[in-house]
Amino acid sequence: MSRAPRATVTELSIPGAYRIEPHHIPDRRGHFYEAFRAEALGAALGRPFPIRQVNYSVSRRGTLRGIHTTSVPPGQEKLVTCVRGSALDVAVDLRVGSPTFGRYEITRQDEGSGIGVLMADGIGHAFLALSDDVCMNYLCSAEYVPGTMIDVQALDPEIGIPWNLAGEPVMSDKDRAAPTAREAAAAGLLPSYADCLAQYSALATGGRA
Repeated sequence: MSRAPRATVTELSIPGAYRIEPHHIPDRRGHFYEAFRAEALGAALGRPFPIRQVNYSVSRRGTLRGIHTTSVPPGQEKLVTCVRGSALDVAVDLRVGSPTFGRYEITRQDEGSGIGVLMADGIGHAFLALSDDVCMNYLCSAEYVPGTMIDVQALDPEIGIPWNLAGEPVMSDKDRAAPTAREAAAAGLLPSYADCLAQYSALATGGRA
């Protein structure tokens, strides 16, 4: 290979959410693509994205997971990619005080595309499995700390994500009982925009807020 393939990193309408689209290099064997390059992603973020934990979820068709984020601190940024099947992947701004609070961005992810979505601390993640046996890969910037998960209702009518459901979604009891964004904010469950900005600044200098 004469040159290393690169991926295009694009910031979405939610500051701190990025779509990574790899450049595929085809040949008679199939194709090759680069899904993650620390230097390029760090340049876009303005700080390193270390990989401290790797998770996978496997879901049947019609499964709706999320909206999930993590308390700040400690935080846990995620780069999510569909590695089998197809999914409707959604990033939601859950940072109280953010100018884009409640805004969402939708990315269709299919196996083989290599498209990933990175969500900074305070940005929630949800997805709908569009096929059977969907496998999602999560590269996480920090190890999960029990008790720091925040759940927000994926069917929150105020957020209004157009899931275009064909029937009742398959959800965990926890996700189905999750509060709306307004309820979670009123209960003090969501991170503030100021705390998230302080976290990003600390991460840029090698620490955590």
